[in-house]
Amino acid sequence: MPKKEVTKKTTTKKPAKKAVAKKVVKKVVKKVVKPKEDVKPKPAAKKVSEKKQDYLYAVGKRKSAIAQVRVYKKGAGKITVNKKDYKQLYSTLPLQEIIAKPLKIIGQMEKLDVTVRVVGGGSKGQAEAIRHGISKALIGLNPNFRKPLKKAGFLTRDARKKERKKPGLKGARRAPQWSKR
Repeated sequence: MPKKEVTKKTTTKKPAKKAVAKKVVKKVVKKVVKPKEDVKPKPAAKKVSEKKQDYLYAVGKRKSAIAQVRVYKKGAGKITVNKKDYKQLYSTLPLQEIIAKPLKIIGQMEKLDVTVRVVGGGSKGQAEAIRHGISKALIGLNPNFRKPLKKAGFLTRDARKKERKKPGLKGARRAPQWSKR
């Protein structure tokens, strides 16, 4: 077979630098020369209410639940979890009491608003994570709240988690059933 000759094609032309520079200058001139009448005023930024600006932030954890808590200094006692009322999300009374207990202990239930974003875990773990986060945030509000909250045990991070499954076992510790024969 005969070999094909390879030829280089050099038909691509690069634009001259002067032409590019002129285009850039024209664009800049157009921007600068525009009359002020064509400039649109910026839309007014959304106003944030005064009470939503002053808040204390804390993170509470329990098992695999993580709660990001904001305690607003001026409020009416609303507790919102994941953009819903906490009584709607946690319908059982014991879970509602777990969440509201730190505010009741220090007597600030009707004076503070709380918003929470919670992820992971079950409902009980989430409730205890929220309680932990609220307690930590309240200390930032007033250091004198530390003593009653510490006494109630709300500031201690309960580090107990589900133990991992081990190889060769059916669970974390459960061994396969032993058979004699």
